[in-house]
Amino acid sequence: MLTLVTGTTGQVGRRFVPRLLAQARPGDEVRVLVRDEARAAGLADLGAQVVTGDLRDTGTLGKALAGADAVVNIAAAFRGVPDEEAWAVNRDAALELGRAAAASGVRRFVQVSTNLVYGTGRGRPHTETDPVVPGGPMWGAYSQSKAEAEQGLLAMEDLDVRVGRLAFVYGEGDPHLAQSMRWAAHWAATQRLQMVHHADAAQGLLRLLRAPGADGRVYNIADDAPVTTVELHQLNGLEVPDALHGQEDTDPWLGIVSTDRIRHELGFRPLYPSVWTARDAGAL
Repeated sequence: MLTLVTGTTGQVGRRFVPRLLAQARPGDEVRVLVRDEARAAGLADLGAQVVTGDLRDTGTLGKALAGADAVVNIAAAFRGVPDEEAWAVNRDAALELGRAAAASGVRRFVQVSTNLVYGTGRGRPHTETDPVVPGGPMWGAYSQSKAEAEQGLLAMEDLDVRVGRLAFVYGEGDPHLAQSMRWAAHWAATQRLQMVHHADAAQGLLRLLRAPGADGRVYNIADDAPVTTVELHQLNGLEVPDALHGQEDTDPWLGIVSTDRIRHELGFRPLYPSVWTARDAGAL
């Protein structure tokens, strides 16, 4: 099976592809699409085929998809980019990739998404059957564009699409944990953030890629123990400002998800059930 992976120089992709290569079965091949070939040198050394081009260039897609059996679309324009770029990469390019994949005879398409697509909380952990309810402090072009990409891809009749909704990804030197303080510095002390270690993000996506009978299914990929604002300060070696204890958490279920489906259907069990487990293992 030849698998094309996009977004392979980002925080998730650069950690996913080595694991995909390490777990390759006889006859498996991995191809990566990158804009800068030099940034993929390490992946090429591990055995990945490298195609240079922009995901938003339809002329590149035919070359990248030639002979491919599956796609894992990790490419994303994250927070901090102009809204136009978020829409162009997260929705428009994802849908064009899906259409091109179907036309090329690709059998399986894994779309990497985010738990932020749920929007506002429901008073309980979000499940994959919950509708999108826009709103909340983390809603914006990133979340909305990812939600619309999911919807459009799942509607494609000639493509076996599986969606993995990742919680806040961290670990293995990823700066996300430190960057969480951009928001957590202003949260209520009790507000929670659900996370997933890169090892478990990769585990979940590999299960989506290889599972039979997961066509059209959506799966939350997260650890078992959301952390509070106080804990995020502690993990980053920071004092907790007294003012945070006086703030109210107006949506305590924002971004908190259930992983029952991926556990029961695909056998997922986090290698790092909590960030504290990862810390103790030296995996931050």
